[in-house]
Amino acid sequence: MHGKLNWGIIGTGAIAKTFARALAGSKKGNLLAVASRSHTTAEAFASEFKVDHAYDNYESILSDQSVDAVYISTPHPFHAEWTIRACRAKKHVLVEKPMAINHADAMAMIEAAIENDVFLMEAFMYRCHPQTMHLMKLLGEGAIGKVQMIQATFGFEAGFDPEKRLFKNALAGGGILDVGCYPASMARLIAGTEPIEVKGVGQLGKTGVDEAAAAVLKFPNDIVAQLSTSIRVRQDNIVRIFGSEGQILLPNPWVANRTAPDQGKIMLHRWEEHIPREIVIEATETAFTYEADIVGHSILAGLKQAPVPAMTWTDSLGNIATLDAWRDSIGLVYDSEKPENYRTTTVAGTRLRHRDDAPMKYGKIEGIDKPVSCLIMGCDNQKTLPHSAVMYDDFFERGGNTFDTAWIYGGGLQEKLLGQWIKNRNVHDQVVLIAKGAHTPLCTPRDLSRQLVESLERLDTDHADIYMLHRDNPDVPVGEFVDVLNLHRLAGRIKIFGGSNWSIDRIRQANEYAMKNKLIPFSVVSNQFSLARMIEPIWKGCFSASDDESRSWLEQAQMPLLAWSSQSRGFFVQADPNINPTAAAELVRCWYSPENSERLHRVNILALKKKVLPINIALAYVLNQPFPTFALIGPRKIEETRISLKALNVELTTEEMTWLDLRD
Repeated sequence: MHGKLNWGIIGTGAIAKTFARALAGSKKGNLLAVASRSHTTAEAFASEFKVDHAYDNYESILSDQSVDAVYISTPHPFHAEWTIRACRAKKHVLVEKPMAINHADAMAMIEAAIENDVFLMEAFMYRCHPQTMHLMKLLGEGAIGKVQMIQATFGFEAGFDPEKRLFKNALAGGGILDVGCYPASMARLIAGTEPIEVKGVGQLGKTGVDEAAAAVLKFPNDIVAQLSTSIRVRQDNIVRIFGSEGQILLPNPWVANRTAPDQGKIMLHRWEEHIPREIVIEATETAFTYEADIVGHSILAGLKQAPVPAMTWTDSLGNIATLDAWRDSIGLVYDSEKPENYRTTTVAGTRLRHRDDAPMKYGKIEGIDKPVSCLIMGCDNQKTLPHSAVMYDDFFERGGNTFDTAWIYGGGLQEKLLGQWIKNRNVHDQVVLIAKGAHTPLCTPRDLSRQLVESLERLDTDHADIYMLHRDNPDVPVGEFVDVLNLHRLAGRIKIFGGSNWSIDRIRQANEYAMKNKLIPFSVVSNQFSLARMIEPIWKGCFSASDDESRSWLEQAQMPLLAWSSQSRGFFVQADPNINPTAAAELVRCWYSPENSERLHRVNILALKKKVLPINIALAYVLNQPFPTFALIGPRKIEETRISLKALNVELTTEEMTWLDLRD
């Protein structure tokens, strides 16, 4: 790259032609190649815009070494796949809005950019126009005082045609994703934070997409936003901002002229002034050319994200999360997101497999014929198949193969989602499946048997590799549990079993009973264990294995420990009362103590020394015990999985372990 980027365009629709025209006036970009799925279409586009290379498939443009960056303008459902493939081909990417059809896919796209060290930006061209920059300057200066309410609209009458992309559910049509993303992104930009509440209403047409929709957003800084969008209703397409000392009107907020520059205009009316002031912002290029040059400047400067107000990765994730919530409010689910239609490949359209550079490490548990990943994915916090699939795909690609869920989680939803993912990806023989049942108050051998059968049905499998009693019931003689678990093992429903939240004394009794009666004993235990000591049980009936008696027994017996809350539920991220006085009450109740504060202090010192995050030190402590340990993690974002895996490469000496544990 010598002062200009060589661009390739994937897709040849109207917006692709707009970007091609924008590049013609760009100072930092040159259009070199175009790709379509049709040879005729690619050649016609190349002829119209005098493009050197025309490809009749997308793969070829990614293989072209002379192409530095690609603009992806395919229909919405294909943004994620081709963005990830472009990142893996080491191409910088500008992807048309919306970044993806949901937050899950957007996470995977950003992760691909991080992994491959390339630039990625979502194409909201109005964010790059001087008008938006001037607006943010005025608000920052307090031109209308404290912002209190925002009104933003973007809608048009497209004329109903079930064959048009806008009206096709299969192509993620409708107003919210196509143009409702603009008001959402504007409101969030002005508010400067993410909404804490999104309530929407909408009209779903006969093709199953939203033809008109509105939403109200509540922000934590007492700002309320009203949004509306449509593809069957012509609207004003304006933005109003009301503040404590005045209001601002943007008569043309989206500056979407595709052929000529839109001059910016901001109407500022302070309450103390009788007449609004008209502020004109000069523009010499279209918003699309400004966008191309901002991308070019950023890439040539070595940046991976463009500066605000252009869309950053965090901004894009926040925007698509808002759109997800809006769609959820009106009951809009795309066909491709439904379990019966969900893809059998990864987001990138490839078969799921461990990456060649997968960082995971493994251990051995007697009775399991597969290696067990040292980090175990806790499957207890997912809400949709798209989100769970992206999380599980990423974990598996990084080498993770062990998944933990339970009959009680989500009323069965978590088992169904995990089972659907395993089936869709055809990886049953490659994963270690941990199921749990018999949670209080349904903790009897009879409940165990009923729940195990139901769990296997939900998981769509004939067996679990490891089955854990989720709780103990001291009123039931321990032998009754051992007997029924052995029967299920003989029936092939489970391979090995153990106890979660069982005292060491009860586990000892269970295994003594098994030995006496020539039965299979408990093979694993899953209690809480972490560097920070759990001061109060998170839930009634929970047991920690951090005490001296448990540690001594585990070391002597060499029984594998599946440690839950292995990272102290965020204690080493959210810190102590002196650092974060607004921490959640549960965190304070269960983890705050002088001893844990000292452990936090020492973790921070060691993290600086080893150049890792404090949470990596805390998790490495769990994995470096003198007995077999496997750490359960419950990430809600891909970023959290990536950060957790860094603990696998942290080496802790005996002296460091002793020091961290305050035993020096």
